[in-house]
Formats: sequence, structure tokens, C-alpha cells
Amino acid sequence: MMTDIIADSLTRIRNAAQRKLETTILLHSNTIEATVSIFVEKGYLESYKVKEDGNKKTIKVILKYDEHDKSAINEIAKISKPGRRVHQGKDEIRTFKNGYGTLVVSTSQGVIANDEAYKRGIGGEVICSIW
Repeated sequence: MMTDIIADSLTRIRNAAQRKLETTILLHSNTIEATVSIFVEKGYLESYKVKEDGNKKTIKVILKYDEHDKSAINEIAKISKPGRRVHQGKDEIRTFKNGYGTLVVSTSQGVIANDEAYKRGIGGEVICSIW
């Protein structure tokens, strides 16, 4: 039984990027879909599509590479874990990697990127980081 579906999804993306795969399949949840949409919006992934097979949903993710076949993702890491939750207030969430990276934050207004959370003046649980 899988206890952390978000960590599993990040690992699948990381492994696919290291193997230079074109696509990977993730299990679906609203949090994962919101996280993947942030990755696409910020330019780390090419696109994604939610596939429905009966009552089971999956997310097909298309990875992004440059002209030299280098992945757009340098590092992807889970921050908040089931045994240790990490929360940041509105003032602590400003930038990550001097603006080159992105934190995905679960807030009371949904799952959003750290720059959007800073603009809205809200904090929350830091799910993962990517750069």
C-alpha cells in the first residue's frame, strides 16, 4: 500500500527525466493535478492530460527537454512528508533558489506556486520544490 502518492508521482517524474522518457503516467488526485499544472505553467513539463478508465483516473505527463536532450528539471524534491509536515508563513515563502526555482504550496485557497502565495499574502504547507 502506498502512503504518499505525491512522493510517488515526483519520483516517477524524476525517474522518467533521468531515463529521457517522453511520457510518464501518474496516479490521479486533485493535489497532483494542481501540482502538475503548476509545473507546466512554470515551464518544467511540456503538458499533461487526465485520462479516465472507468472509475480510475490517471495523469499522462509529457516531459520537456531542450535541443541538447537535457531535461528542464534539474531537481525535484518532496519537502513536506507524512512524518514531518513543513509549513511556511506568508513572509517566509517569498523566493526559492533566488527566483530560479518554484515551491508548490497547499494553502486555504488551493494548491499554488510560492510566488502566487506571496502575492496573495498567504502561507501554507510546502509540498515540494522544483528547479
